[in-house]
Parts: sequence; structure tokens; C-alpha cells
Amino acid sequence: MTKTPLLLVPGMICSPRLFTSQVAALADQADIVVPDWRGAPLSIWQSWRSAAQWVLDQMPEPKFALAGLSLGGMLAVEIMLLAPERVTRLALLDTGMRSQSETERAIRRARIRLADEGRFDLVLGLQMARFIPAYRLPDKALVDEVMAMCGEIGVEIYKRQEELAAIRADRRPDLPNIRCPTIVVCGRDDAATPLFLSEEMAAAIPGAELVVVEQCGHLVTIEKPDETNAILKRWLIGPRTSSSAS
Repeated sequence: MTKTPLLLVPGMICSPRLFTSQVAALADQADIVVPDWRGAPLSIWQSWRSAAQWVLDQMPEPKFALAGLSLGGMLAVEIMLLAPERVTRLALLDTGMRSQSETERAIRRARIRLADEGRFDLVLGLQMARFIPAYRLPDKALVDEVMAMCGEIGVEIYKRQEELAAIRADRRPDLPNIRCPTIVVCGRDDAATPLFLSEEMAAAIPGAELVVVEQCGHLVTIEKPDETNAILKRWLIGPRTSSSAS
């Protein structure tokens, strides 16, 4: 069986560990590349274009399927602007395409200050409240896994990712230009990129499918790996109609 080249783009402060389950489950269908932010020069975070170009350069195949979560989803749309002819199908997971308000930028600057002051542990704690729903926080194995993943990325990359996120452009006007088969996936209880952001993306992209994963927060690939794997397997085969996963 011919495998599909697949590029999986991690989110902010997420190492390739974000896609561990997907790499294993999709191995028979796809040849997978997961960029590792630790292998990139810090200069890529100077602009969205330079970050997207670095990610694109990690993929040797001329055409590939593309999926990204959170910041990775934003970078996936930047890749669609840079090289739409290379992307055969697109999956946007727990992400959003709006620019930042001044309040949102101020919150990001406050987190950067905490990191600069040596309070990266506090920053990670704040991120857990955004990444994992309150009802899953007692799940020590889940929290430990996410904390370990975030800790792998470290403070310097995190700060630059926050700075980049603060200046992102509103990409909603670009979404109607996406022509490849697309799915938009979101955890019902995502606090970092709430469901309405996914709903507006799915409505704007021609023919896009919206998949809502129940009882799940921001990190759908880790929180609900089996459901996510099933969704991505169907996506790799072909487009489907709107649905909900529990």
C-alpha cells in the first residue's frame, strides 16, 4: 500500500510527544514527519512566514497531507498561503484564525515576564489550566504527560512562540481560498481555543468538515488519542460529512 506523506505540526510549547499516539496508529497509512522546535534556530520565530517556511522545509515530499494543533494549526494555514499546491488535504486541530486583542496581547506579555523572572514553573501551571479541562486535572498521568511535553520545549522557545502569537494576523479572510479537503477538529471543552473558533473556520472553508470531540479540552491528540486517531484515519482516506465524536 502506498503511504501518504503526512506533516504533523505541534502547537505552542509542545514537543513531538504531542503526536506520539498518532505516529504509532497511522504508521501503516502515512509516512509521518513531526517537526521538533528544539531543532530550529530561534530566528524562525521572528515572523509567521519564517516559522512556516522552516516547518515546510522539514517535509521532503513535494505533496503531503498537513495537520496542525493550536499554534501548529495557525502555521498550517500560513503554509497554505506559501505553498497551497503542495498540500493534498488539511486538518486544523484545536486552533483559531483570529488576531489578538490588546487584552490578549497583555496576557501573553505577562506570561513572558513571568518566564523572564524565572517563574517558568508558574507559567506551566497556568498553561495546564488552559490545556486541560478542570475535570481532568485530577488525572495525574495526563497532567504529568503534558507537563513533561511542555518542559521539553523550555523557556526560550516558549517566549518566542508567545511573542509571535501576540502579533498574528487575522487569517479568517484567507480561509475561503483553501480548496483541498479539510477537517476542523475541536474538543468540546477547549478553553485555549474555544469551539466557536473552530465553527467559524469550518464555515469559512469550502466543504470543510467540523468534528467535535466530546469530554475533551485543548490537547485532543493526548486527551482522546483513540478518537483522534480514528478521525485522522478517515481524513486520510477522504472527506466526510460533519460529525461528532464522544
